[in-house]
Amino acid sequence: MIDYDNVCFNIASFIGGLFVLEFGADKFVDHTAKVAERLRIPPTLIALLTAGAEWEELVVVIAAIAQHESPLAMGNIVGSSISNILGAFSLGLIFSPSNTTFDKSAKIYTGVLLGLTTLFTLFILFFQNLGRFGGAILILTFIIYIISIAWAIYKGMVAPPVDSDSDSDSSDSDSSDSDDEDESSVPLQKKPKHVRSPSSSTTTLYDNDRDVEAAPNTQKSRSRSNSNSPTPLPKQDPAACPLAEEMFDEVALDSIPQVQKPGKHSTLYHLAHLTFGFLALSLSGYILSHSISTISASFNLSSSLLGVTLLSFATTLPEKLVSIFSSQRGESGIVIANTAGSNIFLVTLCAGVLFCSGDLASLKLEGVTGFEVAAMWLSSVVLFGIVMYGGRRWMGWALFGAYVAFIGGEFVLERH
Repeated sequence: MIDYDNVCFNIASFIGGLFVLEFGADKFVDHTAKVAERLRIPPTLIALLTAGAEWEELVVVIAAIAQHESPLAMGNIVGSSISNILGAFSLGLIFSPSNTTFDKSAKIYTGVLLGLTTLFTLFILFFQNLGRFGGAILILTFIIYIISIAWAIYKGMVAPPVDSDSDSDSSDSDSSDSDDEDESSVPLQKKPKHVRSPSSSTTTLYDNDRDVEAAPNTQKSRSRSNSNSPTPLPKQDPAACPLAEEMFDEVALDSIPQVQKPGKHSTLYHLAHLTFGFLALSLSGYILSHSISTISASFNLSSSLLGVTLLSFATTLPEKLVSIFSSQRGESGIVIANTAGSNIFLVTLCAGVLFCSGDLASLKLEGVTGFEVAAMWLSSVVLFGIVMYGGRRWMGWALFGAYVAFIGGEFVLERH
């Protein structure tokens, strides 16, 4: 007998956990970059570890392992890899205003992704017996990838990845973070240059690119401007006309008030927000993994199935939105950083952590199927082909249709 009250509660918890997950990921990534900048860590390394890196996915994997749900973690890794290509990248092609072309850096990133996905596929199919040692190899592969890409960026061979979360969290990261700009104060107005002629009571004010002459005798000024040979103005005795002298005294502009901006936030401030984001990520990982496990048990479904379908679809929703907004502006680099960077992170670091600390016995019994592994690898092959030869809108519709068919096929195969 299904307890629908318990099911509804866990569905609500799952939805709430998604919001906490996105909030915590934004906080963690934004303030990690700020702290790294304060510690003078190279910007290239910061870009590699924040743009395209799926730290929220890693938290979900760790939370699933902690609750002895390793099949759920494996299903989330494989399902998110498929969803990033068939679900997110396809939407980028669909909403692109024109045919999409990709630069050299995009081709390199997708080539690396195809190679690493092939390695991960072979590991799942033939080398799972390596166990912990295989997980260590995957983590080492991720480290080598970071070092290699950083070197390639340094040499100018590829462009650094663009932050894929910039569109989704632009208003979420504190507006006060803009206080970290170099300029600490902005004057109320620009100071004009003030020059006074010692031989005449005429004063010239230079305001930007214009100069305006002010003379006490306007009638003589008009006649001088209308004549072919200008007649100089007579000198006036300051004692005879003190008011005129006072009118053209130099004005000190140093006393103009300035609008002060708040100073830069301290490193301790960013560390506090980084910690807060990490705690939010940890909480969301626990909520998501626990709610999915309860739902799967209520409907007698395997946790790996819901990890491949529901959990992976939900955790990649931000990537789908970023792909849509970026493609509408013609920023194909962000779409590729969003897709290739995320999948590389999943099949190396996340998978390595799973095999190093997860339950290997349950992975063999309830792990992903050959159909799911084949879908993950074929998705990477199709992505590489599209990036090499250019994207068309009909390709996006074909990929999205394949994703819908994949989700439906998962439940159909599970029922049989």
